[in-house]
Amino acid sequence: MATTVHTPVMGVAAVAKAAHTPVDYVWAAARIAIGWIFLWAFLDKTFGWGFATPAAKAWINGGSPTTGFLKGTGENALGGLFGALAGQAWVDWLFMTGLAGIGLALVLGVGTRIAAVTGTLMLALMWAAELPLATNPFLDEHIIYAIVLVGLALTGAGTTLGLGNLPIVRRNAWLR
Repeated sequence: MATTVHTPVMGVAAVAKAAHTPVDYVWAAARIAIGWIFLWAFLDKTFGWGFATPAAKAWINGGSPTTGFLKGTGENALGGLFGALAGQAWVDWLFMTGLAGIGLALVLGVGTRIAAVTGTLMLALMWAAELPLATNPFLDEHIIYAIVLVGLALTGAGTTLGLGNLPIVRRNAWLR
């Protein structure tokens, strides 16, 4: 009589965790890099370290993180709409919370789907505020970053060089 030997089959999550390919590391590097862009913008606007924001215009010194960019859109197609939002406290808080949250999520590799959606929305609004674009009829870095954010969400980039493999993240789809 023949005996059958059953070998366990690894689930998709176990296989994904077990072997990372070179492209996984490229996506992880892209995730961390774009996360750092968001996080750095938050830090520089908050503390005014002199890169894009002088100390006198830092958020902690009473400056508005949205005024400079949004007031500069006055001559653009949607300048009236975005100019009216400049300097409003709720807009500043929403913008800064978004920069910090998106940046941290991407750098840490947790909540990358939420970060990708909210980051794409933020970037689309910034793109719209600059219309018409000065150097290209429709494409600029905001759209390129948004495309990469969508790729990050679709590839599950938080599992490589990130905290996306933590049990709590694997059990809760909204944290991926």
